[in-house]
Amino acid sequence: MRIESFDLLDSKDKFHQKALHWSGQFDEISFFNSNGSPDQWGRFESMLAVKALHSFCADENVLDQLQQFLLQHPCDVIPGFLSYDLKNEIEELQTSTTDKLGFPSAYFFVPAITISISGMQVHIQADDPVAVYQSICETTAPQAKAALDLHVRSRWTKGEYFDAFDKVQQHIQRGDIYEVNLCQEFFAENADISPIEVYLKLNAVSPTPFSNFFKVGPHFIMSASPERFLTKRKGRLISQPIKGTAKRGITEHEDRDIINRMLQSQKEIAENVMIVDLVRNDLTRSALPGTVEATRLFEIQSFKQVHQMISTISCIQDPNVSNIDVFRHTFPAGSMTGAPKIAAMRICDQIEGSKRGIYAGSVGYFDTIRDEFDFNVVIRSLLYNQREKYLSFHTGGALTNQALAEQEYQECLLKASAILQALNSKLEQ
Repeated sequence: MRIESFDLLDSKDKFHQKALHWSGQFDEISFFNSNGSPDQWGRFESMLAVKALHSFCADENVLDQLQQFLLQHPCDVIPGFLSYDLKNEIEELQTSTTDKLGFPSAYFFVPAITISISGMQVHIQADDPVAVYQSICETTAPQAKAALDLHVRSRWTKGEYFDAFDKVQQHIQRGDIYEVNLCQEFFAENADISPIEVYLKLNAVSPTPFSNFFKVGPHFIMSASPERFLTKRKGRLISQPIKGTAKRGITEHEDRDIINRMLQSQKEIAENVMIVDLVRNDLTRSALPGTVEATRLFEIQSFKQVHQMISTISCIQDPNVSNIDVFRHTFPAGSMTGAPKIAAMRICDQIEGSKRGIYAGSVGYFDTIRDEFDFNVVIRSLLYNQREKYLSFHTGGALTNQALAEQEYQECLLKASAILQALNSKLEQ
């Protein structure tokens, strides 16, 4: 394969649209878009990988098999995903709720073609980069479909959410856990959508640093994730959990007031501290002694719909700990479980009304040449089984003893708003 660079003739958004529509011919697609967010650890502004030369798909003994696959395929980009329910392999846990999406527990592939943008240049790695570039430039977007006719429903009524909230509070009062991320599913059946068009609309409505589109066969991930799970850069592991959410204001003055209230909120700070401690403990198992540190605490980052409180925890990886063992020690993201982690996951399994699957899992890539990786947390994301025409997304929030049921329920609806807007749909009550 050859690598060639080309000048970007269109705007980046226009090129992304053409490249994604061009990629629709392939069974395997992975697209990451930082949406121009400043990120000292990010490697790509955007990156599209298509067509599997080699692939890995597993539901059992996933991590051991994945390690062998990565060792066998030196490559600078091996994109893929890990399901939240890999927790059942890592810990003694079970998930009994039904799964209507049918994603595998993990999937990765070695791409035949990778396309990345930096500055005003496009870099293409392929057998014939010139032909790929010309084909993308000649691609025209298909006619937009008529407005979607989707009936989006919640797996729980508001009353059922309140009942689940009360069960979590009972566990907190007994001291079983300090915090739990309680999630609920929203879904549509008989959903006939164009996944690429929906993703592009979602990214326009909610541009985020860890946005991604992923396709494998009939399965699609359309994500507007604002959260990094874990990255490795030059031997350092970095995690950036989000805990703390507030709606955007109408004016800059209102936004400043909201941010100040977040920074002074005992509830928001307490939620964030608990997850920072959890992530520090998780990273300690993979770190050289004394290198785990919380380098930035309680930073507020503002997105189109929400303000988020984000902290950064890092360490130097112990060279005797493999990258796959790092995932054993840290997965799934603590921001999506609660604390203590195993107890929180067990309680979620008992109380939640649907299987999380890819939601709260992770999409990213391994670079087996540089010995690096970068993975997001699958939140603010649509999951779609095109064969079954089943569309699903979850939202959730951290519950502590200070939480109020109505506020937490409204936070779930706030987090759903961008997805509903991208679908041009309203939630059916």
